[in-house]
Amino acid sequence: MSYKIPVSVLVLVHTADLQVLLLERADRPGFWQSVTGSMDEGETLPQTAQRELAEETGIVAQPGMLVDWKRQNRYEIYSHWRSRYAPGVTHNTEHVFGLTLPAVRDIVLAPREHLAFAWLPWREAADRVFSWSNAEVIRELPDRLASGV
Repeated sequence: MSYKIPVSVLVLVHTADLQVLLLERADRPGFWQSVTGSMDEGETLPQTAQRELAEETGIVAQPGMLVDWKRQNRYEIYSHWRSRYAPGVTHNTEHVFGLTLPAVRDIVLAPREHLAFAWLPWREAADRVFSWSNAEVIRELPDRLASGV
């Protein structure tokens, strides 16, 4: 069995007017999140972010479109997903990237991964996501855009 690497990306897709894209997980209906995914062997973090973005939304990010927020979140892997990782692995390190789009757009979902998508104002999006780290990143968005970082 091939185990997942406990290093992942979170890609916050949003518009300049703070509409945030969320995806509903197919394996956990009602669990909403940003684009996320684990690093594959031999990938860099930007490559992982680009791959996951394309796989989960159909959006192909051109070079320079994805912004590395230089932020990491370390968290305990939920028990119902731990079997995907090598025995004894209990924590994951998530690296945050952002993607600003000019306007909301339709998304091409990966049906095995997601059931639906929604564009929500940032406060609603932060309240809807199941992950504390995802909610924190969304809550940072207005200040990050205002500061141009």
